[in-house]
Amino acid sequence: MSRSKIYALIILFSLGISLNIQAQEDEIKLRYFGTAGWEITDGAVTVLVDPYISRLKLGEGPSSNKEDTRKVYKRSDYFESDTVLINSLIQKADFILVHHSHFDHLSDVPYIAKKTGAKVIGTESTVNVLKAYGVPNDQLYTVKGGEDYQFENFSVRILESIHSALNKKHYFDSRTISPSVTAPMKIAEFVEGGSLMFLARFKNHKVLTMGSMNYIEREVDGLRPDILLPGVNFSRLEIYKYTERLMQLTGFPKTVIPSHWDNFRVPYGFSQEQAINSKIKPFIEEVKAASPDSKVITPVHLETITIKE
Repeated sequence: MSRSKIYALIILFSLGISLNIQAQEDEIKLRYFGTAGWEITDGAVTVLVDPYISRLKLGEGPSSNKEDTRKVYKRSDYFESDTVLINSLIQKADFILVHHSHFDHLSDVPYIAKKTGAKVIGTESTVNVLKAYGVPNDQLYTVKGGEDYQFENFSVRILESIHSALNKKHYFDSRTISPSVTAPMKIAEFVEGGSLMFLARFKNHKVLTMGSMNYIEREVDGLRPDILLPGVNFSRLEIYKYTERLMQLTGFPKTVIPSHWDNFRVPYGFSQEQAINSKIKPFIEEVKAASPDSKVITPVHLETITIKE
């Protein structure tokens, strides 16, 4: 083979490697933990959002399953993280974003933060809980909405938000979690403590996260994420034109992945067909009507979604 052909092959080979590396850098991967919980990574940084893994069997109401033989918890019981399950699913994290302080968003975060050393961004109530559980101060960022922070390989805009309109719009809770709180905490002690949303900016993607089925219009107007993780539980139906307004305000995101729709009182592996049929499928139709060019992806627990563009 001539020297010129060898050089040509070397150039093509090098170009192929370069293109492959660039393609990997353009990728972002999202893994759904259930509830409003996510793992998001672009290879340079790994961000967890409301990582609630334990999925306690809370009560024996219609959301429970007779085949679930685990211990039944009451709200008056102390919360216990399933550390074996957490260890099997989470090996590293650089940041943890917490929308609000209810147990299905915050309760596993103290263990995960201490395990990984991740920086945690949340409300004063969230930070008070983490301090009570012994998470070091240098891992904690207290925010209230309006902050826009730059970190290495990652930036995040914190948005003031509002909780879902539960109980047919009668939900209201102005309680906060005091700095004097002690650990361990009872499930009922994990009160909302204010709500947030996050615009997480990775190298090639902007992800807007939601921890509830509600939002403040002025906060999300004009954000233009390419990936939206909206809450789609039934309480979205209590909000005026929830999906239509959300799509318009955020510039009709290219990719929409529903969040906070599953039955989180049953373990991973149990059927979520009822939730998919009653919540996700109607939401998909709402998105089609409001933003026909948006792609809606139905997440599966613990499976990775790779977005390349």
